[in-house]
Amino acid sequence: MWGRSGQCGAMKGRGLLVLWVLLLLGCGLGVEGYSHGQVTESCVSMEPQHGSIPQTSVSPFRVSTEKTNYTAGQDVTVSLTATSSDVFEGFLLQARETASGAAVGSFHSAPSGTHTLTCGGKASSALAHSSSSGKKSIQVKWRPVSDRAVKFYATFVKTKNTYWVAVASPQVQFSGSYSGSSTAQPTTTGLDISAVGCGESKVCFQNPSGCDPVQSPANCYFLSAMPVSSGSSAIRYQMSGPSGGYVAFGFSDDQEMGNDDIYICVLDSSGQVQIQHAFSTGTTTPQTISLGDVSDIQTSVQDGVIRCSFTSSNSISTQRSSSPTYYLLYAHGPSSNGQIQIHSGTFVSRSRVDVTTPGQVQSSQAPLIIKAHGALMLVAWMFVGSLGMMVARFNKKLAQGHRLCGKDMWFVVHVLFMCLAVAATITAFVLAFVSGRTWSGGAHPVLGCLVMILSFFQPIGALARCSPHHPMRFFFNWAHALNALAIKGLAVGAIFTGLQLIDGTQSQWLPKVMGGFVAWEAIYFLLSDLNLKWSQKSEDTNRLEVIMGGPLVPGLFILGNLTFLVALLVGIGMS
Repeated sequence: MWGRSGQCGAMKGRGLLVLWVLLLLGCGLGVEGYSHGQVTESCVSMEPQHGSIPQTSVSPFRVSTEKTNYTAGQDVTVSLTATSSDVFEGFLLQARETASGAAVGSFHSAPSGTHTLTCGGKASSALAHSSSSGKKSIQVKWRPVSDRAVKFYATFVKTKNTYWVAVASPQVQFSGSYSGSSTAQPTTTGLDISAVGCGESKVCFQNPSGCDPVQSPANCYFLSAMPVSSGSSAIRYQMSGPSGGYVAFGFSDDQEMGNDDIYICVLDSSGQVQIQHAFSTGTTTPQTISLGDVSDIQTSVQDGVIRCSFTSSNSISTQRSSSPTYYLLYAHGPSSNGQIQIHSGTFVSRSRVDVTTPGQVQSSQAPLIIKAHGALMLVAWMFVGSLGMMVARFNKKLAQGHRLCGKDMWFVVHVLFMCLAVAATITAFVLAFVSGRTWSGGAHPVLGCLVMILSFFQPIGALARCSPHHPMRFFFNWAHALNALAIKGLAVGAIFTGLQLIDGTQSQWLPKVMGGFVAWEAIYFLLSDLNLKWSQKSEDTNRLEVIMGGPLVPGLFILGNLTFLVALLVGIGMS
């Protein structure tokens, strides 16, 4: 009994010894887990995963820089030092933008006992220890890739349970000239936005279709999206476009504004580009929200073109569905002190898109109701309205002697054509509102409303005209003619801006055809007016009057107008 009892005691003793050894090894392994600085999971919080609470007292270690400002491409030397006899075993160092809190830049010339880390998909954006030996000071060079004010943050680990999180350096300002002038600007290091890889390695969404922000930056609105690595939830977005205020894109469950997850690149009060995250809850201005898990922000603005690039690990939320596919919305417009204003242009993807799957995204075609709106305005003011005005101005001698309902034939034709033009304008105006689309497009809706108002009052004024021999008749004649001229000019402007909105081609051929149309009418008007003035000064019939006053030239005018009109109507149908 005793012997067996002693043996059991010895076995227990050996068991306890083994248990203590295992516990010590476990503790050693637990401490050693971060002894080599592999702490990429701490990139955002900068807290070591030690299971203890960080210190709140003043840190005995500090972060400092050799300078308080930097210029584009200029390295900054960063120092980590102990202010007492204490030493730190581990550390994690990052540079973060003061405004957004995103980690930026890269560290190089790392000293012995340290190594760089990849945070937020950006290589070398953090520096950490590779040895747990005690350190009194560390010096490293940081290379900027933006033009933002930054602070350097470091977490210092004195022992496993004694550490200070995110000890900040003084702010370091960007001091280079930037944005707004037409002179050469320092470009943002590493900001390379191009159409290379579109459809093969990344998703691309462009307007005009197929444009390249490198080849034609001032005429290309561009968006690309590409996963940082295979299977990664982090997406690298790049956006470029000509704008005096902002460019933005969003994710939507439909092709209309409302309940959209939006990212905005907007000019702030100093003319620099800021990244904003926002959510729209209708047709009102989107509300900015926390930037979230966004990193590696790079921006520039030069010659009126805004460029921005960033990596987002945020989940996409439209508050309606959790589908991996969404419609892409793109908008651009003016801003005021970093606050976006109503957009001056938009386009939307034709179908839903998964940004993790490479592809070329096509813009949605204009709705049929909008195409009908454009076609009616063209017919109204570039054909029937033009004919009605030309007949009243230059062709009163056509069918001379023939009357209908007691009125001269030219007058009947004029009234008929102008009534058709006004009816088409009213119908087009109603269709634009029935489509349910938001008030957007810059000057186009304003010009359209002015055309509608003046067109509405033109026939009312004509019905209220005084008799031909009334002493105030000249007043009506001038008011009627000037109002018609204003309608014509505003209609031409409305049509030009409307064609620019719906023409998705890089060459913008529809506005060019419209330019030829206007030139054709202008030449006819000038020649006809010259003939009219000539004939009024001379009682003799001259050759120009015979040519211009006969049916040949008006016939050619109608044929030319029809040719341009058909080309534009076909273009609208294809838009």
